Amino acid sequence: MKGAIVFLVVFVLGVIITLGNTSLPPGSTIYGMLNVPSTNYPVLGIPATTLIISVINGVVYGFIAWLAFTIVWSITGRNKNTQNVNVYVDGKKQT
Repeated sequence: MKGAIVFLVVFVLGVIITLGNTSLPPGSTIYGMLNVPSTNYPVLGIPATTLIISVINGVVYGFIAWLAFTIVWSITGRNKNTQNVNVYVDGKKQT
């Protein structure tokens, strides 16, 4: 669940940052490889090409951040919710 939050935060930041500068890689490169004609048709007041490049960058950077978070989280062992419980019966510790 925490990984999904990391992905969403980085996705939104990636989209917002790329809306201001569409030359950020890899969105513009991937869009160029798709051989889709550019258009200035506005979607929510933003040119469609700019919006597509921004979403591509958001997905790519979000995935990278999610993957890094998951790897670090599993290496550090912070995802283990184990707890040691000592059980005593008649004053003797049971294992």
